[in-house]
Amino acid sequence: AHIDLIMGGRSRERPAMRSSTRSPPTRDGFNHLLAVVTPNLPARPDTLLFNKVTIKGAKQAVQMFGPAQAAVARAVMDSVSEGVISKQQANDYCVLVGVFTTG
Repeated sequence: AHIDLIMGGRSRERPAMRSSTRSPPTRDGFNHLLAVVTPNLPARPDTLLFNKVTIKGAKQAVQMFGPAQAAVARAVMDSVSEGVISKQQANDYCVLVGVFTTG
């Protein structure tokens, strides 16, 4: 998988992120999900993943909802623990991640 990353203050991105997580996907084969470190433990800062190519089969779905999601969640949390993202920024920022998976 390959990712595109957008990170910024939640005053702009977070309302869009929240509304998109509550709305259905705009086209078949496209989904979005919140990155979680473990079940019921979301990455901090809030992190939303969405696919950039149509998910056409189980292999792509497994890549997106398994290792890609887990790797992004871990990378975001590692960035906070290593000080790349400060703890204050972790509360004030959100991360949007476009994921390219191959079929």
